[in-house]
Amino acid sequence: MIALIQRVKNSWVKVDNKEVAKINKGFNILLGIMQGDNEEDINKLVKKIVNMRIFPNEQGKFDKSIKDINGEILVISQFTLAANIKKGNRPSFSDAMNPNKAKELYEAFIEKLQAEVPTKAGIFGANMEVGIINDGPVTIIADSKLL
Repeated sequence: MIALIQRVKNSWVKVDNKEVAKINKGFNILLGIMQGDNEEDINKLVKKIVNMRIFPNEQGKFDKSIKDINGEILVISQFTLAANIKKGNRPSFSDAMNPNKAKELYEAFIEKLQAEVPTKAGIFGANMEVGIINDGPVTIIADSKLL
């Protein structure tokens, strides 16, 4: 499972020109679910995300977590994070999990995050417009298989 975590001032997602979710200060997370991912991957990522100290303290050093700042999270499904670009010029997405199973894990990921931090989400599988005001910019890639 791959999470592209962006520290944001605000973020929103629209489907068919209608805003479906919006957050203020916190994280925009683009989530890619890979073949073989399971609940253990969810648990590792959620623990890392909610405790990761990438918000500045009074001295400007990364020392506060999303919980410390009472932030919010917006999660967007992003199967293209599973892209393999090793051969040719067209990405292969064969490493992405089957959409039916991926949706279950996506929803479980959101539920686990919601238990820790206010969390909103895009619509799984929809063509979405995502607005991000990146703060910093601070962008971190977390791969559950490397945690």
